[in-house]
Amino acid sequence: MQIRKARLTDAQAIATLAHELGYEASEADMVFRLTHLLPDENQFVAVAELKDQTLAGWISAERRLSLESGEKAEIVGLVVGSQARRTGAGRALVSAACEWAQARKLNSLCVRSNAARTEAHQFYPALGFNHNKTQHVYVISLKG
Repeated sequence: MQIRKARLTDAQAIATLAHELGYEASEADMVFRLTHLLPDENQFVAVAELKDQTLAGWISAERRLSLESGEKAEIVGLVVGSQARRTGAGRALVSAACEWAQARKLNSLCVRSNAARTEAHQFYPALGFNHNKTQHVYVISLKG
């Protein structure tokens, strides 16, 4: 398995993996998103590619600047396909995001995890992440 920067040609596989966790997106949606994210130096999108060139997973992280906590990196998406879980793909993807953040002199990498994703609540602490807070997320639709 190798960790590499995502490409536009990965759009379908990335969409398929996202679907496994309940995130609906078409190949066209992913092409649009990747077109904007990949050239942005404040965005990190990488994939775990198996020897047969299929994707085992992907990670997306971004540089964030906020008034309350300053500058940091945040994992905004991490998906490892069901067939590749517990193979080290997730660990390798997170490690790549850490390296990306460190290269930008960012002091921390954080991640928010849905309360329903119980496996993630064991995965992140095993990698050295500390549980910092619990929160609720509220969303308002801005469509017509």
